[in-house]
Amino acid sequence: MDMAGKVALVLGASAEGGTGWATAEMLAARGAKVVVAARREAPIKKLANKIGGHGVVCDAGSEAQISTLVQETLTTYGKIDLAVNCAFAQADGFIRNVDDAAMRASFDVNFFGHVYFIRHVAEAMNPGGAITLISSFAAHQPVYARTAYGCGKAAMDSLVRYAAVEYGPQGIRVNSILPGPIKTVAATYLFEQPGMEEAFCREIPLGRVGEPEDFAETIINLYHSSYITGVNLHASGGMHMNRVPRPEEMPGKLAQLD
Repeated sequence: MDMAGKVALVLGASAEGGTGWATAEMLAARGAKVVVAARREAPIKKLANKIGGHGVVCDAGSEAQISTLVQETLTTYGKIDLAVNCAFAQADGFIRNVDDAAMRASFDVNFFGHVYFIRHVAEAMNPGGAITLISSFAAHQPVYARTAYGCGKAAMDSLVRYAAVEYGPQGIRVNSILPGPIKTVAATYLFEQPGMEEAFCREIPLGRVGEPEDFAETIINLYHSSYITGVNLHASGGMHMNRVPRPEEMPGKLAQLD
């Protein structure tokens, strides 16, 4: 789908080969002007140079930095048509033992960061714009030892519905995408373990683990769906209809996927 003449902002795009990175590349390849942002400067500059876009250093949990990011996007390209927040923070542990500081740090990015992102992007966006947040299957399917992460993403999914109601009268759509397991560079160590990919694929009707490009395509398709808002869209190959493999069904280390 053509994105010529559109301006896109992608936060959380510093992991080469990750969902944010792939989304920025696909948007640029289809004609969009793209601003990419994350905490790490070097990879953001690399991606911006690769796609002919603009890179901004931004902590996804800081309201001040998100506000600055939005203003720099407007200064650079004059508008925002599509804003995507792929940033996330992990916090391992169970209810009985998860570290309070780690849980709060996770919520700073996985929930509050999205509040700030929606607030400042929506203020700058014209009617017809769309905001898409990247959630996770862990928001609706409990994943072993991922309590804080899953709960933060579930709160974010609820936020999407409230935002859709609040900003709908301005012609702004707000949705989230819930990826299933993703085969990224960061997950290489996991899927290199014999039997791990097969354990997930048994629960995925389409029979394969997702690639970053699958979710980039979904984001762009959702942008062009002008009458969809307030949706938490599963993009899991159908795994949301089944379940996450149990720890005893997974060889080696437990699944640690976004």
